[in-house]
This record gives sequence, structure tokens and C-alpha cells, in this order.
Amino acid sequence: MINFRYHVVSLTAVFLALAIGLVVGTAALNGPVADSLKETVNSLRKDNQQMRQSVNSLQKELDMEEDFAAEMALIILPGKLTGKRVMVLSLPTGREHTEGVLKMLQTAGATVTGRVDIQDKFVNPDNNTGLMELAVTAARPTAPASALPGNGNGVETSSALLASVLLDRPQGTPAVTDADRRAVLAAYVNAGYLTSEEKVTGPAEAVVVVSGQPYVDKDSAKKDESVVKIAEQFDRTGAIVVGGNGSAGGNLVAVVRGDPVLAQTISTVDNANTVQGQLVTSLALVQQLTEKRTGQYGVGDNATLVPRLPQ
Repeated sequence: MINFRYHVVSLTAVFLALAIGLVVGTAALNGPVADSLKETVNSLRKDNQQMRQSVNSLQKELDMEEDFAAEMALIILPGKLTGKRVMVLSLPTGREHTEGVLKMLQTAGATVTGRVDIQDKFVNPDNNTGLMELAVTAARPTAPASALPGNGNGVETSSALLASVLLDRPQGTPAVTDADRRAVLAAYVNAGYLTSEEKVTGPAEAVVVVSGQPYVDKDSAKKDESVVKIAEQFDRTGAIVVGGNGSAGGNLVAVVRGDPVLAQTISTVDNANTVQGQLVTSLALVQQLTEKRTGQYGVGDNATLVPRLPQ
């Protein structure tokens, strides 16, 4: 009969055999395996150093290109927009590069009539009713509610009202008074739908809409649609250039380029998040105002780098 001592001796023998096997195996393989691992580590270390040097080189090259574009802007732009009144309208996704676009317009000599920043609250679908009601109460005698769209879309209706006070009115239409313009803007600022970092001094003949990447939250489709509604309403009133970041994924630049009607009246720049793109944004506006032509510019598919302007 097998007793407890037999089990102890058997288990001890098994573990002893395993231990001896591990020692023998490790001793036999230690040299080749260790050398192979050392070679792999050294190779990976060299690859990592080369990649880091490559990244640093590319970053330096990019910085130099940005500096070059900034210096070229000082040669190309001055005087190109002298006497032209331009409004800058920034969307939440384009806030980071709005200042760069604004500086290029000023370098070109544009009279910037103001900068208005649309807030996320404006494109939030939950605020449709609030925007509709505000458009009615914010309307003024020279910017009447009767002239606004009556389709129940709060973003479209409010955008139409804002466009009517921020841009020139069509010929034959009474101009908006300064008092009415200030009252309409104040209503939207006080309600948190927009901010105005630079005082609006009067109507503009053109607008640069600064946008960015598409939305990615649960309401992204409706918000992206609202962004397009904003651009459409300002497009109805004056010359418009959209300076964006990228041209894919359903952002404003992509939608305009994919719409045969909008592409006829709205110019787009898909790399306005760079100095080069900010320079081109001003040149695209020059083309719109002097030649009445639109174009699609940047680094995206079917886009050209810069507009061809007359000498």
C-alpha cells in the first residue's frame, strides 16, 4: 500500500528533475540567446535614435517653412486688401488658428470690422428652440424678423440675422443702423451664443469663416450640419472664404468642396492651421473681391497650393 512518505519522495523527485532541467537548459542556451537579445536591443536602439533624428529634422524643416511663409507674407500681402472691409467669424473647432488668419488679413491691409466667435452652445441641437426665440426677440427695425427664414431651424434663422447685421445689405435694402447692430450682437453675447473679442465697427463686404476638424461627439452629425448652415447664410450676403484644418471627415471644407453649388461661391483653404494656409486664406479673399472667382486651396485632393492672381 502506497503511504504518505512515498508521495513526498515522488513529488520531491519530480521537482528536483525540473530544477536540474532548467539549470542545464539555461546553461546550454544562455550564450546564444543572450547574444541574440543583445543584438536585437542594440539594433532597436539605433533605429530609435535614427527615427528621433528624423523627427527632429522634419520639425526643424517645418519650422523653417513656417518662417519662410511668414517672411513671404510681408512681401506678398501688403496692400492687397487695402480698403476692403472684412469680418472674421471663428467656429469653435477653428479657434486655435483664428489669430493667425486675422494677422494675415491685417498684414494685407484689410479693415477688419470685427471678430465674432461662435460658441459651442450655438451649434448644440438642444438649443434650437432657444435660438429661434432669440432671433425673433433680437430682431430690430432695420434687421426685421420678417426677413428671416421661417423653417424652424434655429441655427439657420439666427445665422441669417447675424449675417444681415455683420455684412453689407443688398443694393436697394436699407442699411442696418449701428444701434440695431449693437443690439442684435449684444443679445447673442448675453445669451452665451457668441463672443466678440474685437468691437464690431460696422458692416463688412466679406467674411472669413475659420473652421477646423469635424465634431466627434454623439451630436456630431447635427453640429456639422449646423456649421454648414452658418456658412450658407453668410454666403448669401457677401464674399466668403473658409479657412479650415483638413478636408476630410465631413468638416466644413470637405462639405463645401463636395457641394457643386457651394463650391461655386465659397473659397476654401484646407491648411489654415499653418502659416502657409493663413497666407493663402488672405490671397483667396483677394481673388474673391477683385476677380469674383472662387477656388479650393491647400494640400488636400484636387486643391491647388495658391490662387493665381493678376499682376
